[in-house]
Amino acid sequence: MHPIDIPAYMAHLGVAARAAATAMAAASTAAKDAALRAMAARLRRQGAELLAANRQDLDAARAAGLAAPLVDRLALTPRIIATVAAGCEQIAAMPDPVGEISGVKRRPSGISVGHMRVPLGVFGMIYESRPNVTIEAASLAIKSGNACILRGGSEALHSNLALWRLVQAALVDAGLPATAVQLVETTDRAAVGRLIAMPQYVDVIIPRGGKGLIERIAAEARVPVIKHLDGNCHVYVDAEVDLELAVSVTDNAKTQKYSPCNAAESLLVHARQAGAFLPRIGAVFAAKGVEMRCDAAAAVVLRSVPGARVVPATEADWAEEYLAPIISIKVVDTFDEAVAHINRYGSHHTDAILTTHHPHAMRFLREVDSASVMVNASTRFADGFEYGLGAEIGISTDKFHARGPVGLEGLTSLKWVVLGQGEVRA
Repeated sequence: MHPIDIPAYMAHLGVAARAAATAMAAASTAAKDAALRAMAARLRRQGAELLAANRQDLDAARAAGLAAPLVDRLALTPRIIATVAAGCEQIAAMPDPVGEISGVKRRPSGISVGHMRVPLGVFGMIYESRPNVTIEAASLAIKSGNACILRGGSEALHSNLALWRLVQAALVDAGLPATAVQLVETTDRAAVGRLIAMPQYVDVIIPRGGKGLIERIAAEARVPVIKHLDGNCHVYVDAEVDLELAVSVTDNAKTQKYSPCNAAESLLVHARQAGAFLPRIGAVFAAKGVEMRCDAAAAVVLRSVPGARVVPATEADWAEEYLAPIISIKVVDTFDEAVAHINRYGSHHTDAILTTHHPHAMRFLREVDSASVMVNASTRFADGFEYGLGAEIGISTDKFHARGPVGLEGLTSLKWVVLGQGEVRA
């Protein structure tokens, strides 16, 4: 099938994926784990070949004038290859969610009713830059009994092709269909448009990349999308708080790494703690070059901190995801004001309260409408690995199906099962 005929090519991938999904749903745990271990072995064995393919992408990226950080995101290194190989083995070692029956209850009629966990079927994944995502997506698809169609960024095509062929060989090694993991081999953007509009072949789309990509997919898709657009994560310092803890956690949430979607972008401080807390965190931020975009009350306190970069906040700042050494800071008079602010301006990703007041902690967990809510912990923990999922395919701020870090269970669904012994309805 020639890639230039985009509708026919994508339909060909879809038909193959749907057939493979049937086989993967019936695959044994042993076969799936064997494929994952074969992937790990091949990654380690074919390192030189993978690095050679990656060099083609790196050379092309530099020749095209891509910014250095973007080139860095493209790079495969021996360490990255070793890490993704270990990741395959970790997923192989995890319990298989497929086929698990739960919640079985006996009904008065004599039947027993419960749930069985089953694969979603076929997912399409559209992602940018990092070629290691090819392995992460493939390994999660295999373990969860799904088939997938992957579309990586054009800038990583040679790397993704080399990794995908390795995955297909590992699937064959384990007696599973090679078409359980397929890669869109054309860089034509029309292929993305077809992938997200094939409900007869694709059950869900998972975009992973910049806001522009995700907005386009969400707007144009004709199949469900697991997504998050922004990560405007909040830290709220309550009226009753351990100041040492508050400074340490707020510092980590903002400055441990600026670029992830779970880094704190907004800081709310109760008025009773503003005088004690803000000078301390302001000194930390000043030392690290973090710009503070403040409301009037916060600015009054922070302008007295030596070296502090204090800027008046605009309305837009309260909703901004900076992904940079910038944070918005607001003083609130009540707990209720803090919760209302988060629910209005937040992106429903991850928000944390720092408090020693248990009733406020419990209310925060109930009332803040976000995928992850935390008490006395850094927002940077909002991650599939940190949550014990082994790996994640993305973060979802949607409310239906998957929410928060999406791991193996997020790539499955539940169906009702009924167990009887000849019962008939009266």
